[in-house]
Amino acid sequence: MSDFNHFDGKGNAVMVDVSSKEITERIAVASCDVHVNPATMALVLEGSIKKGDVLSVARLAGILGAKKTPELIPLCHPLALTSAELSLRCDEKLGIIEITSKCKINARTGVEMEALMAVSIAALTIYDMCKAVDKGIIISNIRLLKKTGGKSGQWRGK
Repeated sequence: MSDFNHFDGKGNAVMVDVSSKEITERIAVASCDVHVNPATMALVLEGSIKKGDVLSVARLAGILGAKKTPELIPLCHPLALTSAELSLRCDEKLGIIEITSKCKINARTGVEMEALMAVSIAALTIYDMCKAVDKGIIISNIRLLKKTGGKSGQWRGK
């Protein structure tokens, strides 16, 4: 049917059988940007958003998002992550909160989806916590920055 391995010979969606793949350390790094207005950025940095500490809650939400990935994306393998880290950097001049995640595992399959889910959930958490003061928040540029491990080895985005 296609070159995609998430389909069987009849075109039915299947979870890929990774049992014959080698266990290797796999790392994925993803990022996204959350654009907020200057007043919102000031409130975030002051810790004055009524729902609480936006950056800390977003960090925790992102880690939870990485852990819950197979519950939300149907064909993802459930993975025992060895590490899930998130960093949030505020650029006041550009009005951007840059979120970066790094997920690690020793397994037969990669952690790209977990890293992407982590930044996505962290960004959505920022939106949820700040929407009362800024409905124009834009989440953009969700992307995989790099991955290592597995048969395909190392990959780095642009």
